[in-house]
Amino acid sequence: MKIIKGNKYLLSTLESMTIRKKPAHTVLFWGEKGSGRKLMAKYYTKQLLCESPDNGRPCGQCTSCRNVDMGYHPDVMYVPRSGKLGGYSVETARSVISSAFVRPNNSSGRKVYIFADCHNMDPRTQNALLKLVEEPPDYAYFIFTAESKSDFLPTIISRCVSFRVSVCTEEEAREALADEGRTPEEIDRAVECFHGNIGMGIRYLIDDELKKQVDLTKSIADSIIRKDEYAMNTVFFSLGKERNDVRCVLSMLDMLIRDAAVLSEDAASRLVGCYRSGAESLSRQLTSSQAAKIHRRIEHAWRAVEANVGIPLVLAALCAEITEII
Repeated sequence: MKIIKGNKYLLSTLESMTIRKKPAHTVLFWGEKGSGRKLMAKYYTKQLLCESPDNGRPCGQCTSCRNVDMGYHPDVMYVPRSGKLGGYSVETARSVISSAFVRPNNSSGRKVYIFADCHNMDPRTQNALLKLVEEPPDYAYFIFTAESKSDFLPTIISRCVSFRVSVCTEEEAREALADEGRTPEEIDRAVECFHGNIGMGIRYLIDDELKKQVDLTKSIADSIIRKDEYAMNTVFFSLGKERNDVRCVLSMLDMLIRDAAVLSEDAASRLVGCYRSGAESLSRQLTSSQAAKIHRRIEHAWRAVEANVGIPLVLAALCAEITEII
């Protein structure tokens, strides 16, 4: 069974619920992309279904645990997403509601529904699920994962047990990457970009698209440092129209601006962005007020992309706004 690094308090809480035989029927794991929220959802699923739990921990060896790990346990449903934005439809919610009242056929007497990456879950879908998560069948459990609790209606949140999944320390990330068989050079590159975010660090080493997104983010930062509007516009244009790519770059750029702001106040601050030297240069160039303004413009662009506004228009406007600020 894969060892989970960090989040010791969260793990102990889940284990305590299992030992006391009072697992929560509806759980939300939230945290930044790559922090391990899906891994935590799988761990909790194994706790619920394990045939031979060990002091609240899943054994990782029984048929149920192995089936969960391999993704084909008959009573674990990964709810499908649909549509251009990859959300969960009302029709899907109704299908889950109908399915939830069919009893499972396994030794644990439980079944689990996993809603992963809920940042595009329609409020109508959440309202359709509200009665189910409020009064679920005794044998049905529901797990949601998302980047933020704000992705959910207050009525859903009030019926969930919510856990924040935090990124690890850089040392824990190095240990995890070493366990994956990565070389010291690869580990250095991954940790330099993504610090204690193990999931993103692993992905960075194997995903050429993510490497490209990191390089584009660094290029945008360099163009801001040089105050080169043309270069910035060129980089933004090269992002294309794939929404996930644009969201990823905007998120990484926002973290760089955050790093620049905190470095201007404390040179020893813990960084979260993918470009230390770029953040250091920006910290000497941007005032706190300018950094805050750029953050708000990036946030506005992110919301526009989420709302399905044309990406070229959004990025051209963002470039012009950043140039005006600097």
